[in-house]
Parts: sequence; structure tokens; C-alpha cells
Amino acid sequence: MERFRDMQLFAALAGQPSLASAARHAQVSGPTLVRAVARLEARLRVVLLQRSTRGVSLTDAGQAYLADCVRLLAAVDAAEASANGLHVQAQGDLRIFLPLLFSRYVMAPLLAGYADRYPAVRVIAHYHDYFPNLHVEGLDVAVLVGELPSSSLIARQVGQVGTVLCASPAYLANRGEPRHPADLKQHHLIASADPVHWDFPHYTLKARARLRCATVQGAINAAVQGAGVIRALSYPLHEHLASGQLQRLLPTFELPPQPVYVVYREGRHASMRVRSFVDYCVTALREHPAFQLA
Repeated sequence: MERFRDMQLFAALAGQPSLASAARHAQVSGPTLVRAVARLEARLRVVLLQRSTRGVSLTDAGQAYLADCVRLLAAVDAAEASANGLHVQAQGDLRIFLPLLFSRYVMAPLLAGYADRYPAVRVIAHYHDYFPNLHVEGLDVAVLVGELPSSSLIARQVGQVGTVLCASPAYLANRGEPRHPADLKQHHLIASADPVHWDFPHYTLKARARLRCATVQGAINAAVQGAGVIRALSYPLHEHLASGQLQRLLPTFELPPQPVYVVYREGRHASMRVRSFVDYCVTALREHPAFQLA
């Protein structure tokens, strides 16, 4: 029993930046977690944590063992869930991973709708812009943009997103519409960095930004008000394009779109909370206008 508890405490390190935060996540004291790791290291005769003046980090053996602990504990949870009915009824904690912009533009209403339909599920959302390791980080489901690395995860494609160039009709009436990416050098560009480096098929634009905005929403607001030309992912722009507030430019020079996937770990053995969220999310995103690139 102590070995199992030590594995549970070690698995608390998944997705946590420090021993202190892992201990808080596991609801134990720091020394308790340290002793659990020490017992595991003594039993396994390997070093799991690398200790230095800058803190602690997982060794290669520690990373491999952590992934195995998370996987084995998930299997135990699945067995218990099957026994007490979680494969029949959606309930419990659901840990999901989403790109940052999804929180503002796409996923917030979907999460609210799912919570209304499945009140016994507690959704814990993590927002980051990288490809996570679901096993190591203890995540159930992720929505990811881009080609996926090879893995054992189950992936269901829900749509695609592109990088879109646009400006307001008022701006274009005043400045004219570009016919080639090189024409953008004569336009007011809105970007997050200066100078601007925008890649197009067979052409790279290098120019000065007329307006720098720290956030995507700030840049969109400026473009809607006629401040210039913006380039952004299609899903934050879709409402403004559909309403006519912004007009799409140079569609024949756009880069190939990127796929959007819903990925999860357990496949047909997934608990009902995972299956219910995946089915709900896949259906909603496949119908969402933000992912229907023409």
C-alpha cells in the first residue's frame, strides 16, 4: 500500500513547476512528498530527481518513471470507474488542454454548454501554446492546432485554421486593395513585432509596422477601426469577416491551412466523462464557423 501511495505522490509532479506546488496539488506537506520520492529512489535504486542550487528537476529515469506512474494510476482509476459506474455516467474531474486564444474566441461557450449538460463533471482547463504530453501531465483531452507528432493518442480532426490577411472596407476604400504581398509595403501594417516578417508562398514580406499591438484582440480592434492591415489566425477573425467589418485580402497567397484535432488517451476504454466531452467537443467544433475555411 505504501508503494502505491508513493507512486501517487510522485505522479503529483506531473504538470507542476516545483515540489512545493506538487505537494499542494497532492494536499500533503513538502517533506511528505520528499520522503515518498526518497523511498521510491531507494526501492528502484535510481535517481528520480536532480537536485541543484536552482531547484529540482526530473532525471531521464524520473521522466520515464513519471510517465509510467501516470499511465498505471490512470488504469487503476479506469478500473475503479468501471466498477462504480463512471463508464456509464459522466462524473469526476476532467483535465483538458487548450491553445490560449481558444479561451477567448471559441471554447468558452462550448465549455459552458458542456457544464450545463454534464453537471457532475468538474472541468479543469489548462491554456498554453505548446504540444503537451498528456500522459506525463495527467491530461485527459487536448485541442491542438497543427500536424501532430507520432504518438499513441487518439486524434479526431474537427476542422482547419489558416493565417488570414484582412483590413476594414473603409481603410481599403482610402488606400486601395493590394494585389500582391509586395504591395503591402505601401500599406499601414498592424503587427505584434517590428519589423514585420510575413511569409507567403514564394515570397517573404519585410516591412515596418505602422502600429504595434501586444494582443491579438487589440490588433483586431485597430483593424476594424481602419488603422491598417492585420494578419492573424482565422478563428479570432471569423465573426468580423462574416459581418463585413473586415475584408479578406490576397486569399490566393495564403499559406496552407493547419488541421485542428481533439486528442485523448484511452480510446474505447475512456471513462464516460472523457467520451462525453470528446463527442460534445468534436460535434460542436465541426459545426463551428471559425473552422470552416473556404
